[in-house]
Amino acid sequence: MNMKQVRTFALLAALLMTAVPAVALIWSQPDGNGHPYVGLVVFDVDGTPSHRCSGSLISPTVFLTAGHCTDGTDAARVWFETRIQDPSYPFGGGTSISGTPHTHPAFGTSFPNSSDVGVVVLDVPVVLNQYAQLAPSGVIDGLARQRGLQSQLFTLVGYGDQAIVPFPISRLIRYRATPQLVELSSANTGGWNIHLSSNPGKPHPGGACFGDSGGPALIGNTNLVAGVGSFVLNYNCTGAGFYYRVDTAYARQFINPFLN
Repeated sequence: MNMKQVRTFALLAALLMTAVPAVALIWSQPDGNGHPYVGLVVFDVDGTPSHRCSGSLISPTVFLTAGHCTDGTDAARVWFETRIQDPSYPFGGGTSISGTPHTHPAFGTSFPNSSDVGVVVLDVPVVLNQYAQLAPSGVIDGLARQRGLQSQLFTLVGYGDQAIVPFPISRLIRYRATPQLVELSSANTGGWNIHLSSNPGKPHPGGACFGDSGGPALIGNTNLVAGVGSFVLNYNCTGAGFYYRVDTAYARQFINPFLN
């Protein structure tokens, strides 16, 4: 990646060992039990907890997240509580499930197709009444044409920062937000990323921040994952938020073998 791309990938992953802990999606509300398949994942680098992200279970053992979360890591642990209170966090404990991270082999080699998708294959299955599902191929393009960009809503779910100014507050709670689709075809999207609003107003507020990386952008009120949290364009999380699309044949070529 060149330096422009490095700046663009102001990663939504929250470092565990810095003063930037996560709270939640900005301008959001607690999710409660609304999306039990969305979890918080901690990644190890060289055997030490390094950073955390969000993600979603798309099968009992396949946890979908972002490639910049899994890249360079050697182990992972996932929690699914609405509020993480495990005293052993981030090292494991009775409520976490361990797994093996995998990153798209082309991650970070180009842009806007960053290949920013990864999975964690869990060591034991998680049994739920409902899982997230990959949205049908190309569905976002069709919805945008059918309804118009400004009328298409998404549900974001994650454990990231709710605000970082004047300082972050560490509350590991699952939150949700309902932003609007902005566009699909700029230099930052190019058909590979979804540009979503980060809007404090009503009736459709919300946006992604640090720690929401890998969390799902669900179509409307469904469980259909259209994208995973990829990057933001400023460090205050008040501007644009971008999700890497998983409704493409390209992304499916990486994801589908883990589901078989």
